[in-house]
Amino acid sequence: MTEEETTQIQQQAPGLILAYAPQEAEEPGGRRRRRNNQYDPISNLRSWTPRTRLGNMVFAGEVITYEQALATGLPVREVEVVDALLPDLEDEVINVNMVQRMTDSGRRPRFNVMAVVGNRNGYVGLAMAKAKDVSNAIQKAIVAAKLNLISVQRGNGSWESSAGPGTSVPIKVNGRSASTRVTLMPAAKGKGLVIGETGKKVLELAGVTDVLSRTKGQTRTTINYAAATFNALKALNITRISNEQRGRLFINTGRV
Repeated sequence: MTEEETTQIQQQAPGLILAYAPQEAEEPGGRRRRRNNQYDPISNLRSWTPRTRLGNMVFAGEVITYEQALATGLPVREVEVVDALLPDLEDEVINVNMVQRMTDSGRRPRFNVMAVVGNRNGYVGLAMAKAKDVSNAIQKAIVAAKLNLISVQRGNGSWESSAGPGTSVPIKVNGRSASTRVTLMPAAKGKGLVIGETGKKVLELAGVTDVLSRTKGQTRTTINYAAATFNALKALNITRISNEQRGRLFINTGRV
């Protein structure tokens, strides 16, 4: 490989580098990570043909980080853009619910799935999807969550903490979904996630490791609990914070 080809590969998005890297030969009898009917973002990038302006910029190497993609102001309408810029996203299923509709031909079952994705370092997404079977519903929910990705502001807003970067929410913030209300409050480093299991899944994938919380309403409703926690993180992005407060609370947005 020539020096020019090496430089051209290095100027690509990290997901595209993984997709077009030489594949190691599988050992005979070895187990595969995914079945053929499951969604594999890396193999999907090999056959990707961009259809949007942002997709063409990512494919051409003009945009190689997700921060640069957000700075362009262009909407993210292709899931391959997220897979190329953030290949380390993890996904987790929050809830799987079966719904039935009675028709003349009988009952038609469908599955409603909520999934959350995140890189554990400042980006998280949440979405719901429906399909006739569970596998397709999970795949659609993960794709929708990647297209609903938001950046998370983290800081050191607790009076118990010493000066320095923090991994908690910088200020007190509220989130609501239906009757469920979640209040996130800054916590000192090492406090942990003082919140229910559903909210903990969202915060862990967002990269928040310390937080105090208060909840109201029907918190046993898994879907509303997760959505309220996600909406609280989203509310941080529309809260007005001065530059002096950002410096004093060590606030950073997105990846560190």
